[in-house]
Amino acid sequence: MVRSPETGARLAGKIVLVTGAGQGVGRGAALALAREGAAVALAGRTVSKCVAVAEEISAFGGTALALACDVTERLQVDQAVAATVERFGGLDAVVNNAQSSMQRLIAETTDDDVELCWRSGPMATLYAMQAALPHLRARGGGTIVNFGSSTAIEGNATFGAYAMAKEGIRGLSRVAAREWGRYGIRVNVVVPTALSPAAERFRDADPERFRRQESRFALGRMGDPETDIGRAIVALVSDDLGYLTGDTLMLTGGA
Repeated sequence: MVRSPETGARLAGKIVLVTGAGQGVGRGAALALAREGAAVALAGRTVSKCVAVAEEISAFGGTALALACDVTERLQVDQAVAATVERFGGLDAVVNNAQSSMQRLIAETTDDDVELCWRSGPMATLYAMQAALPHLRARGGGTIVNFGSSTAIEGNATFGAYAMAKEGIRGLSRVAAREWGRYGIRVNVVVPTALSPAAERFRDADPERFRRQESRFALGRMGDPETDIGRAIVALVSDDLGYLTGDTLMLTGGA
């Protein structure tokens, strides 16, 4: 039975699978979704991190399920979707956040670099979308939220393999939006700039340089994974943005 926390019921009855949910934007999205009443399945390679997030959610009265899942393995993605449906009785949305990264100059980029980014990005996103499709159709529609990157849109140096992967996800998402709109399924991409664990390490190691980086943002700060990014994902999963599909939502603070 899906319980809704007292803090909100905007997504009451909704069931959402979030990949890479143990930290950063994935954790922020999971917390925001759960605070609004969704039952959230938390998938990640390090299941202990997902368990910790599930405990956070339980502490404020939400409902969560922690799942071990390496998104580069189709079988594990299929199993995560099946476990979510078995535990909660269905599936309304998938947030494909998990992604590995590699920074290297293009001249030095290896096949392994590309393979890492490609398998954890577009291929993993495809696996989750395909596994979720019959369950979303059974619910009469649903939402898929995929992730792009400003480093790909801007063409930042050393992000060649990562940019390939992220722009591949955006292309896949646009096609899926066209193909699956007939089923009431909306597919959109979020491009976030948020205080991830890597950004926190950068801030702590070099506060002055971090402040200079933040000055690039029109809003003067890096986004919060839950309140800035997670709440936008709540809007995408809810009916508030029910006419938005095949699009990219830039959550970069004006950078």
